[in-house]
Amino acid sequence: MDTHNELKHVWVRRQLQELVAGLRPGDALVGERQLEEQFGVSRITVRRAISDLVHDGVLVRVRGKGTFVSHGMVRSTLHLASFNEDMRAAGFEPSTRVISATTAIPPEAAAEHLGLTPESTAHHICRLRLGNGAPVSVDESWLPIRLLPDLLSENLDGSLYRILSVSGHPVQRVEQTVEAAPASETIAALLDIEAGAPVLLFRRRSFTGPGTPIEYSISTYRADRYQISMQLEAPLRAG
Repeated sequence: MDTHNELKHVWVRRQLQELVAGLRPGDALVGERQLEEQFGVSRITVRRAISDLVHDGVLVRVRGKGTFVSHGMVRSTLHLASFNEDMRAAGFEPSTRVISATTAIPPEAAAEHLGLTPESTAHHICRLRLGNGAPVSVDESWLPIRLLPDLLSENLDGSLYRILSVSGHPVQRVEQTVEAAPASETIAALLDIEAGAPVLLFRRRSFTGPGTPIEYSISTYRADRYQISMQLEAPLRAG
């Protein structure tokens, strides 16, 4: 290892951290050439320091636009909690913007989970979820009209789990998968990212009572603002 270059890299990273501390979330970082001249180091050293801060969630790169101060990253452990609970636990103020709330024929996976025939309709709610005013995820939910006839007349700006609980159908069990995916143009516009940017796609099947399906949802999270944390404890096995 080149100790001299490593020390330069650590010093530049600290200088950048101090620089970012004086900026606001969403502010643009000055260009690499200016930083190279300001710190008297090579472009490679500047880029490496910036990459470190991007990895740490301090900075965000936006293709074709530049590097910006991050709005922060929410780290969520694997547990059953609402978006609002996750945000507040991470120190963010949650808010919600309802994009649409209507009845529609759900996609096949949602209809199958809810036990609906191909021609049956369900409540369809699409919401933009924000943390400290910055877009974090787009949530699409399908719920059975039979169990929740008045759902669309409720205030959907808050926790949907709370509404389900008050309605007598609390979520008691969830099956969830997570995968990486590129953002569609529609989702990208809502999340304020480039189309094709990496996102985290959550597919959730929720149940109430003794195995009664109550919700099918797809949540799309900005990968630079949401992180999953897990802890596993088990004896290590050879092989």
